[in-house]
Amino acid sequence: MDNRIKVLIIDDHEMVRMGLSAYLSTEDEIEVVGEASNGTEGVEMALSLKPHVILMDLVMDGLNGIEATRQITDSFSKMSWESRIIILTSFVEEDKVMPALEAGAFSYLLKTSKAEDILRAIKKAKEGESTLEGKVSQFMLASSRKKTAKHETLTEREMEVLKEIGKGKTNKEISETLFIGIKTVKTHVSNILSKLELEDRTKAAVYANKFHLTDE
Repeated sequence: MDNRIKVLIIDDHEMVRMGLSAYLSTEDEIEVVGEASNGTEGVEMALSLKPHVILMDLVMDGLNGIEATRQITDSFSKMSWESRIIILTSFVEEDKVMPALEAGAFSYLLKTSKAEDILRAIKKAKEGESTLEGKVSQFMLASSRKKTAKHETLTEREMEVLKEIGKGKTNKEISETLFIGIKTVKTHVSNILSKLELEDRTKAAVYANKFHLTDE
């Protein structure tokens, strides 16, 4: 039984494909089953070859790596087959990292990574363990902190109203608790929903409890 890890390389730079293929082919545990020069070809080869791991470039002419990742992930989910997609790119910007991970990428590495690190990431991916390059991990942590700090943009009074919303109080009850008019409460609620980018007060209540604001 062949237990080698089947790898597909999708990159629009021939030298990158050749270099990765040559290096990986020296490993007994790895079998490079194909090389694609663009996203469209990559999707077709992925569905045909069903590799265990895919090394995916992001910026390519035509179908980019993010959309190719999404198409492959969606197609395989319907087939009950899973290929671990490792993004291998030169970009670490927010408009690349988050969309790629949301599209279904399993790991994210930069092309400046050492060859042995890429090999290690492939083996770990096959075992179900993701790898995030250091800069990406730092970025995601910073991004996460930004997301959880939205309520810090609220004024002191808006925060008080949000806490009361989290307790399930109506506008009238909030008005009585904080000794402010109902119209003022409505204005604060509107501002809260806008700043937190929420659709309604129910989601605001969920937000307040998610971040334990009612405990403060």
